[in-house]
Amino acid sequence: MLPRTLFTKLALSLTLLLAGIGLLYVLLSSSITRHYQQEFVQSLNRDLAGKLVTERKLLRDGVLDQQALKETFNHYMMVNPDIEIYLLDNAGRILSYSADPGQVKREHVNLASVKHFLAGGDFPLLGDDPRNFERRKVFSAAQLTLNDGAPVYLYVVLRGQEYERIEQLFQHNFLWQLSGAALLASLVVGLLFGLILFRLLTRRLNRLAGLMQRFSESNFSVPVRWPDDPRRRDEIESLGESFSRMAERIQDQIDSLKKQDKLRRELVANVSHDLRTPLAALHGYIETLQLKADAFDAETRSNYLQTALQHSTRLTRLVDELFELAKLDASDMPLHTEPFAVAELAQDIIQKFQLQAEQKSVRLELDSDDNLPFVEGDIALIERVLVNLIANALQHTPAGGRITVSLREEDSGVRIQVEDTGSGISEEDLPRVFERFYRGDNGARSGHHAGLGLAIARHIIRLHGGVIGVSSEAGQGACFTFSLHGV
Repeated sequence: MLPRTLFTKLALSLTLLLAGIGLLYVLLSSSITRHYQQEFVQSLNRDLAGKLVTERKLLRDGVLDQQALKETFNHYMMVNPDIEIYLLDNAGRILSYSADPGQVKREHVNLASVKHFLAGGDFPLLGDDPRNFERRKVFSAAQLTLNDGAPVYLYVVLRGQEYERIEQLFQHNFLWQLSGAALLASLVVGLLFGLILFRLLTRRLNRLAGLMQRFSESNFSVPVRWPDDPRRRDEIESLGESFSRMAERIQDQIDSLKKQDKLRRELVANVSHDLRTPLAALHGYIETLQLKADAFDAETRSNYLQTALQHSTRLTRLVDELFELAKLDASDMPLHTEPFAVAELAQDIIQKFQLQAEQKSVRLELDSDDNLPFVEGDIALIERVLVNLIANALQHTPAGGRITVSLREEDSGVRIQVEDTGSGISEEDLPRVFERFYRGDNGARSGHHAGLGLAIARHIIRLHGGVIGVSSEAGQGACFTFSLHGV
């Protein structure tokens, strides 16, 4: 069994192709050579039959000279045995001939080819071979008219039986051997060069297959890179480059899946912790009220219920944020985009937080350019982003601080910036502020929130085709920035 490699298949295909070409060459060259040989011989001996009639004086005073005819037959059988001479009557019946007795098998010759010859038809013209019922041969012919007006025909077969025997012997002994050797040598040389070329082409494919196998056996962890060769810009090179890009993409996806799996484990741990704390507190206060309600006065019961309600509210907010983040992660939340004035939206949100800011002695203000363009987006989701950013800023800004919401026109859109003068973000915490459940180490970030607000804001801005960024220094406040496309 031959190995089922691409090189083997290409080599076998090339061998069969060259063998087919060689066979076709032999058939075509044999047919064309025979055609032109017949045309050449017939053209060269066009007037042979007429000359025989004239030179040998076969016709005397309108009478066929039988003696001259017999001498002509005998003479040409000895001098030129490659031709055969026949005398035909006006019906094509063979009257006499120069061949050996018993070798002539036909009694009649079809005169259609003879008359076509005498009328000047195109060569080669083939006529019946009296010695064979199947073959046809080139000939020369002349018409003789006797005294009684009846025509007879001198029919000369130009390539007789003896000629064919010598021709076949010559071809088998020299011509065919020479042609066959030349053809075989050409096919062998072509096959060798083709195999070398196929080996050069398949060598790179084998190298690419090896890279793919190593990449697969390494569990898609070993980096692979197809060497870039600017001198070769063919399909194999393109395939190698595509594989390199695919391998990099697979490794990136595997790294992303590993990161997502790590985040999932952290999510489970953080959710368990953040749910357990308010649930335990809520359960404890309710259980205490149930057991000692009669022993507590009205004010104590009210304090217990207020504390339980706060934990319940915190728990509800955490569950809502988890569901919202899950929908954003799964891209299940559709965007209901429409043109809107972002300055009006920002002003409404600031009004909602104004009382809370005043209670904390924090100044909350809007700084907006005039004549801002309308932006395209989901109003409810953009409102959620601004609410999260302002609430986060209020939480981290001490009394006497300031929170500024700035709106600036930028590249046919609007750049939105929420800046505070609060505790800021340390350098080591800055790259992770948008991670879910991440809380920094400063005091302002103690367990008052679940660490999901900024993660939700980042998802919403990504859904709008944008990026949210942050700049900050510890103790110098923080500035969150994102942009919305204009209409």
